[in-house]
Amino acid sequence: MPELIAKSALEGRTETLGPVTLAEVEVGPITSVALFPGGGKLAAKGLKALGLAMPGPNTFTGKKGARIVWTGRDQAFLIGVEPPALEGAALTDQTDGWTVLGLSGAGAVDVLARLVPLDLRLASCPVGTALRSQLNHMNAVILRTGDHAFEIMVFRSMARSAWHEIHAAMDMLAARAGTKF
Repeated sequence: MPELIAKSALEGRTETLGPVTLAEVEVGPITSVALFPGGGKLAAKGLKALGLAMPGPNTFTGKKGARIVWTGRDQAFLIGVEPPALEGAALTDQTDGWTVLGLSGAGAVDVLARLVPLDLRLASCPVGTALRSQLNHMNAVILRTGDHAFEIMVFRSMARSAWHEIHAAMDMLAARAGTKF
């Protein structure tokens, strides 16, 4: 019988152009949590064991390697840990369906400004913000993880396209700044 080997979509690729670094990020398990009608209190009990709660709109929180990211009304992604038993919610493993790209550095906001139709400057998008938006022509979940850092979640099937689009924006900004590479 053939042996299947799990591989990441971009095989751990990393690249820096000017002040910006783009890298594939390994986040561990990704589980969709969708609350049943009236299931919020039951799900909260299970999440409490991880020190987490369902996030409010456009936010994410984390504790001890586990994060919970708002993805829609009564929906979230639990990232980095195997899910506990959650009564009151449907759990679906999404690990193989998503790729996470890290974008960091002083020009990260400028790169995303070319691709995302939202104001991602720190004053409008503070650390802890989670947004569902477009990354050029692709659906994405964008997390503000630091003053100059983002994680961008895209469907695995769009990983190479997302990399290409972000890298092209990095390249244009580096060329404009006269950065040698």
